[in-house]
Amino acid sequence: MLEGMFRSGNVTIYISEMDRAVRFYTEALGLKLAYRFGDHWASVELGRGLTIGLHPRGDASPAGERKGTPAIGLELEGSIGEAMKTLESRGVRFEGVADEGKAGKFAHFHDPDGNLLYLAELNWGHVNQGEGKYQHE
Repeated sequence: MLEGMFRSGNVTIYISEMDRAVRFYTEALGLKLAYRFGDHWASVELGRGLTIGLHPRGDASPAGERKGTPAIGLELEGSIGEAMKTLESRGVRFEGVADEGKAGKFAHFHDPDGNLLYLAELNWGHVNQGEGKYQHE
C-alpha cells in the first residue's frame, strides 16, 4: 500500500428501505449513526474502525442475500449468550450458536434485507497463536 493513499474505508450493504435499516443498525444493534444523507446513504459505526455503509438497492445492486455477499462480523467484549439475549429483546433472530471449538463461538443473523451478520466470541488463547498481530486491543 502506498503511504497516505487511503484515509479510511467501509463495507457497503444494499438495503430496500433506509429508515428501517437505520433503525435496525442503531436501535437493535446499538451502532452509532455517523452520517445520513436522506434516503441516499447512511454510515453506521462500531468502535475500532468498522463503518457499515447503507445504500439503497438498485438494478445493479439488489438488497439482501446474493452469492458472494460478505458477512459482517461483530467481535464481542463479553459473552455471546448475554449479547444474544440483549439483541433478541430488540427483535434480532439468531440461527443458533456455532461452537467453532478452538476459534470461539459464533451466532449468525440477518438484517431486515437479508444481509448476513454474525457475533463472534473469540478464544484469544487460540487466536493469538496465529501469525501477525490481531488488532483487538
